[in-house]
Amino acid sequence: MWELLAKGGVLVLPILLCSVLAAAIFFERIIRYSRMRSRGTGLAEKVIRLLRVGDVKAAQEKAISSNSPMGRVLARVIPFRNRDRETIETVIIHATDEEVRDLSSYLQTLATIGNIAPLLGLLGTVMGMIKAFMAIQQMGGKVNASVLAGGIWEAMLTTALGLAVALPTMVAHSYLVARVDKYEARLNDGAVMFMTELDHSQEGV
Repeated sequence: MWELLAKGGVLVLPILLCSVLAAAIFFERIIRYSRMRSRGTGLAEKVIRLLRVGDVKAAQEKAISSNSPMGRVLARVIPFRNRDRETIETVIIHATDEEVRDLSSYLQTLATIGNIAPLLGLLGTVMGMIKAFMAIQQMGGKVNASVLAGGIWEAMLTTALGLAVALPTMVAHSYLVARVDKYEARLNDGAVMFMTELDHSQEGV
């Protein structure tokens, strides 16, 4: 296998490095998201119940100790619970955006790898074809079909390798983006629930 890849030229190594980096990013994000799956579940309701009975300190500690995106958003907004609605919404939006950016870390890198891998493969193929035709020219135009075919398939190796890296990388990117969107929706639902509870509390005052 390595002998076969070595015939693809100098750009085989960058493409392989792209595949290693893409795999590392994917598994790092998967592990991170899996650890978050059980964190923050029902947290907004628990924090709201504590605020209802006036235990602000326990609500803040509950949010912080959850070590979850939802907990960090609530921990940021609880100190502003008695401020005007516009201020509270601004704090929630900024906190949520910050968490989403953190969840989206490295996803742009993954997308970039998916885009450049086939281009690296194409560049390798073009360079290989140039070498093949240079060899034909040096032969004085006496083309040997087997030599020409061998030069072409070796040149095409990088394109195949680039596509083999790009396709799963783009699938992985789409999957991770969908996971981030799901977490963002969960954060928004918790924020809406929190805002609704604050509105009810202020109406009851």
